[in-house]
Formats: sequence, structure tokens, C-alpha cells
Amino acid sequence: MGFLWSLIIGGIIGWLAGLIMGRDIPGGVIGNIIAGFIGAWLGSLILGNWGPEIGDFYIIPALIGAVVLVFIVSLLLRSFGRSRS
Repeated sequence: MGFLWSLIIGGIIGWLAGLIMGRDIPGGVIGNIIAGFIGAWLGSLILGNWGPEIGDFYIIPALIGAVVLVFIVSLLLRSFGRSRS
């Protein structure tokens, strides 16, 4: 049950990051989950572990990390889109 809870929280964090940035995360639900997990890892590396914790995610650093990840991915996708044209 803990793994399922982590998937749900990771998906919500990824979805919120996409909403904050105003960009769609490639991959839909799976992309949101991946962005949430990688964002949590990135956020904890940059900011440490603090704030409210839900489902083994520290929400504030995870959300900030996911926003950074969505920004980087959108920049990369935009640059690859231009180079193919």
C-alpha cells in the first residue's frame, strides 16, 4: 500500500508542477509520476528534507524540484523541436 501511495503522491506533485509551469509533461500520468519522483529527488538534493511529509515525499522541496525538472525538460524539447525543423 505504501508503494501505491507513493505513486499517487508522485503523480500529484508532477501534475502540480505542470500546472505551475503551464506546460504539459510528456507521457501523461506516467510522466507526472516520473516527474514527481525525479523532482522529489532533485528537490531534496538542492533544498534538503524539510516541510510537510506525505507518502515519503517532502512536499515543498519535491514540488520545487519537479517545477525545475519540468522547466528543463520543456527547454530541451523546445530546442530539439527547433533543430529538426
